[in-house]
Amino acid sequence: MKAFVTGGTGFVGANLVRLLLEQGYEVRALARSNARLDNLNGLEVEIVKGDLNDPDLARSMKGCDCSFHVAAHYSLWQSDRDSLYQSNVFGTRNVLAAARKAGVERSIYTSSVAAIGIDPSGQPTTEQYQSPVEKLIGHYKQSKYWAEQEAIVAAQFGQDVVIVNPSTPIGAYDIKPTPTGDIVLRFLQRRMPSYVETGLNFVHVRDVAWGHLLALQNGKSGDRYILGNQNLSLKQLLDELSQITGLSAPARSVPVWLPLSVAWIDEAILTKFGKTPSIPIDGVRMSKQPMYYNSEKAIRELGLPQTPIRTALEDAVNWFQENSSIRTE
Repeated sequence: MKAFVTGGTGFVGANLVRLLLEQGYEVRALARSNARLDNLNGLEVEIVKGDLNDPDLARSMKGCDCSFHVAAHYSLWQSDRDSLYQSNVFGTRNVLAAARKAGVERSIYTSSVAAIGIDPSGQPTTEQYQSPVEKLIGHYKQSKYWAEQEAIVAAQFGQDVVIVNPSTPIGAYDIKPTPTGDIVLRFLQRRMPSYVETGLNFVHVRDVAWGHLLALQNGKSGDRYILGNQNLSLKQLLDELSQITGLSAPARSVPVWLPLSVAWIDEAILTKFGKTPSIPIDGVRMSKQPMYYNSEKAIRELGLPQTPIRTALEDAVNWFQENSSIRTE
């Protein structure tokens, strides 16, 4: 089978491309003309240049049996509002329409737990819950919600589309890096003197890649599947990193109002004077409550693997040490 992949140069996409190749698929990957191709170097991948909103995208998909729309614009900066909706919502609409036009049999859309929100009951959130869109914090989450609606509507009109909602992946090929990868990197660089009391659902990025392939094989069109594993506080994650690396974990937490104040000054005031902000307001607002999720549906219906998070952290540490300049002094 030949698979078409958007976002193959990124973190999740690069892991998915490798898995597809290992499993005998031919891969055609969409990449922007200015994209970094480091994550695809040395792989037998057909790269086509283009953009999510290209009007002739169907031509690039012609001959592919399945598609994985992994690409998304991730930003928590409020100034990126327009580009978030352009890439995530209109881009998803265009990619799905192109797949339909090209005769692609089944499409997997990579959403996010960000599109679901947090169940106010206090229980880990499942696929059954949906936060009202206006309660999703920030334009990134809201754009992912509306992008997921594009996939749902496409499925309702007969297109074979399965939705997967990764939680917080950890592992190798985090080239940007993601916010979680940045935590690992800053920990290795000893640039984390403190932490905020929050929590996330973590998952090995390799399991997320498997979740995509298993969704292709076993998923139900129009359904969504949370691809996650273990709920941990940020402090627990940092303690795991300490055990893996032998470096000391930060011992003190800071109240959320402190980084929120810094973020507000940074993003709301200093940007007007040309300063690049360092902390996004929406990122701090998100951390005010734990973001815990339940992946039992994906485990039961797809067979989603559950690699220990310690292994994911070890893989991330090893990759960053091999591919980044780690300052330990």
